[in-house]
Amino acid sequence: MDVLPLLCAVAVAFTGLTRGAGVLPDALLNAAVGETVMFTTTVTLPETSLLTVRWKFGDKEIIYFSLNNFTSPEYEGRITLFISTGSLELRSLTHNDSGEYSVSIAIIGELPKEGTTRLSVHELVSDVMANASSTDLEEDSSVRLSCSSSGSSLSFLWLNSSSEVTASDRVQLTDGGSTLTINVTRYDQGPFSCRVSNPVSTATSSQIQLSISYGPENINLISPSPEYYAEGSDIILSCSADSRPAPHFTWLLNGDLQKDTGADLRLMNIQMSQSGNYSCRAFNSKTLIRETSPPSVVSVLKKITGASITSKTNGSIEGNSFNLSCDAAGFVFKREWRKGDVVLTPDDNMQLYDKDRVLSFNSLSKDDAGDYVCNVSNPVNHVEAKYKVFVFYGPEHVKIHGPSEIYLNGTLKLICSAESEPAAYTWTLNGTKIHNSSVIFKTNTNYSLSGNYICEVMNHMTGKTSSAAHLLSVKAQPITPQGISDGHIAGIVIAVLVVFGGLCGGYYVYHTKKQRHKLSVRTPPTGTGAEGQDNKAYAGTQVKGVELCRYQYFPEKRWWKSAAGVAE
Repeated sequence: MDVLPLLCAVAVAFTGLTRGAGVLPDALLNAAVGETVMFTTTVTLPETSLLTVRWKFGDKEIIYFSLNNFTSPEYEGRITLFISTGSLELRSLTHNDSGEYSVSIAIIGELPKEGTTRLSVHELVSDVMANASSTDLEEDSSVRLSCSSSGSSLSFLWLNSSSEVTASDRVQLTDGGSTLTINVTRYDQGPFSCRVSNPVSTATSSQIQLSISYGPENINLISPSPEYYAEGSDIILSCSADSRPAPHFTWLLNGDLQKDTGADLRLMNIQMSQSGNYSCRAFNSKTLIRETSPPSVVSVLKKITGASITSKTNGSIEGNSFNLSCDAAGFVFKREWRKGDVVLTPDDNMQLYDKDRVLSFNSLSKDDAGDYVCNVSNPVNHVEAKYKVFVFYGPEHVKIHGPSEIYLNGTLKLICSAESEPAAYTWTLNGTKIHNSSVIFKTNTNYSLSGNYICEVMNHMTGKTSSAAHLLSVKAQPITPQGISDGHIAGIVIAVLVVFGGLCGGYYVYHTKKQRHKLSVRTPPTGTGAEGQDNKAYAGTQVKGVELCRYQYFPEKRWWKSAAGVAE
């Protein structure tokens, strides 16, 4: 009887150790058909120790190593035992190699070491294919995707692009995940692929692209921002819609189909006849759905030209009614009246009629004269017309400015003024027409200019006349009491003064020479009285001569006066 196995059995019975603990890994070993698997133990055996190693597949012994080695015939050439660890290598795997493997290692002087593990042998995944029941779909329809593959122990995973597809209320996974059924939306176009795997390999199918038709919907007509366009403008309208495939676009004007097609409608040199409600219609040839956009209004207007202000009133006369009319060619939206820079608004005396075309005054006044402007506008342009209003009034407050008395041979200026627009002046003197302007100017006046002057002012626009009277007297120059005028007196005074000056000078020279002659032939007087008489006589003559030379004339008093104060 073999003693070694008996000793090992006794040792185990006494120690109570768990069978095979830590000798082989607990995890399942997976390997592919035709490949090699290594059953690796967790022990290291001494080289000099007496030992036995036994491997079994199920209940069948594969190899026994001891004093006598034994290898099962069907494993010849397919296995290798590593004595240093007791590990076993199994090659050229087949499906029949799947199952439980166990090892028992006995070392003299130690407790036996045993362990078990399982091996699963699989075929590699290959020939993975994915198919769709249809790739041309409409939104809300269903599609079935199927996946097939060679291999064993297969699991299936569906991908949309790189994202995993999971089951939901519109996505079902059946047949172990190999069949995918989708109630599609426009976002389920893929690409879809099937990934097949088992414990030893993985493979993925080619991609499937779905074409999902939908729409048209969310149709939108895009037009330029202005609501109004000038005649002759170029306009482009654009239409868009959510649709697959791309829709076919047609255009309608006021509900009537136009010949134009395409996403853009180009209206070149547009005319007023092309005004209206434009809409676009999108058609999907797959879904057979038509969708029409809400209408977009295009209003084409003629530019305003030829603005003018006219008046049919006969004369703009103060106190009369007066109308101005503002007209223009083109499409007129608005008229605005201004006087200068001030916008006019209706009041008690001024009204606007006929959509502000007519500016009407009940009663004109002088203050209504001035420059008027009519601004005519529409949304595409505006023009202005100007008109100068003259208010005819008067005549009023006629006055004559000038002297009431003038001297003979003098000058005369009379000015006639009046508040009147326009004014024509006529002068009469004592009932006789004499002049036709506002000013009378005369020189070398005579007595015939005396009399009653009347200035008559006439306004041929208002048909009114008004006049003023002025009394004028022509008088002779004033004269002195002796019948000599002041001018004549002045001339006489100058002549007298010249004659008196000459006489005084001559007398003085004569008297001086005579006196010197007497002194040269006479001895000086010895008596005081005689000398005084001579002096006195001389002095008297001298004084009298001086006084003669010192007479003065006073024209304003019309008398002569000597320097001594004696009136002559």
